[in-house]
Amino acid sequence: MTITIRTGGPDDTPLILAMLDSSVEWLVAQGRAGQWGTEPWSANPKAVEVVRRYATTGTPYFAEIDGVPAATLTLSDAPGSYLEPADEPERYIHLLASDRRFKGLGAGAALLAHAAEVTRRAGVSLLRVDCYAGDDGKLVAFYERNGFVRTEAFTHGADEWPGQVLARRVR
Repeated sequence: MTITIRTGGPDDTPLILAMLDSSVEWLVAQGRAGQWGTEPWSANPKAVEVVRRYATTGTPYFAEIDGVPAATLTLSDAPGSYLEPADEPERYIHLLASDRRFKGLGAGAALLAHAAEVTRRAGVSLLRVDCYAGDDGKLVAFYERNGFVRTEAFTHGADEWPGQVLARRVR
């Protein structure tokens, strides 16, 4: 098994949506619909626009396992509009998702390592991400296992979606 990372672009929006849809299906099957709901992202015009905007204003990356896209994230210069930017230059991770057929094979961790390296090469020392902090906390723990530390908790939207911002210093 070989994991390679490739750079994507706006034309990869359908692939990103397919990975998000796969994640939603898996989360619902696990009884964990609080993170991203129960409906496919690709069926929600607002969600499609969010993915398209991030893929256009940021840089999508894909981890491929033996040439097959397995996971994705998008890296940009700022968080989503629901959070304040840092008081220093930063890179921000958006929409980390995987094709759940590849769960546990290291594609997500490989993408996080790549994001840290891209951030370091750009001369930026702060890499941040936010994620769902509800249910069992496994997503927050995943980021912590990959070198991130908790910085601030937040809630978002009318349903007070529980979130956690995490940061990693890169040198």
